[in-house]
Amino acid sequence: MSRSTVNRVVLGLAGALLLVGGVLVLAGGLDLYGRLGVRMPTWWPLTSPDQPVLSDASRTRWSGEAWWWPVVFAVLGLTVALALWWLFAQVRRSGPSSVTLPVGGAGVTVRLRSRALADAVETETVALPDVTRVQARLTGRPKQLLLRAAVRLAPGGDPAGAVDDFLTGPLAHARTTLGQDDLPTDLRLRVTRAPAASRAPAPRRVL
Repeated sequence: MSRSTVNRVVLGLAGALLLVGGVLVLAGGLDLYGRLGVRMPTWWPLTSPDQPVLSDASRTRWSGEAWWWPVVFAVLGLTVALALWWLFAQVRRSGPSSVTLPVGGAGVTVRLRSRALADAVETETVALPDVTRVQARLTGRPKQLLLRAAVRLAPGGDPAGAVDDFLTGPLAHARTTLGQDDLPTDLRLRVTRAPAASRAPAPRRVL
């Protein structure tokens, strides 16, 4: 799962929780239930403007149980750990956001997004024979780039031929684009297993 996908999921869940909580508080604070004649269950929070969000009974319901406070601290600790992990993931970059391309004109700097170059490598690689899926990304520092590519081959695919095609095709073109004679590459190949063939019934012998 990519970082952008994780960000969308986290932000979507946080936004949904905040939206639902805000609607509940707003509906109770404006006494919409009473004005609309809607009768909510007894456990429903904040049904009138004079009602607190959490009643005394709700706040102290399990406080006397031995497991209550350990669970509270565990949930809070896990929440803080997940928040810090998400924040660290945003700050830390696994590679440069863009790379500088060589150009002929003096005083002209052309920068290309690393994701765009990785997408070009993926598009060219997936068009190779026996390749069914590929993921590529640029890591490292701007002056010490590393191309990581994970390629999945169809059942019966030729790994040696796939490596040769990758070296002479997508990798060679990426090096030409970056103006580098040598672009270190971490290439991982995986051959998809063929589906198990149904076993034919043994022939019957008639004596």
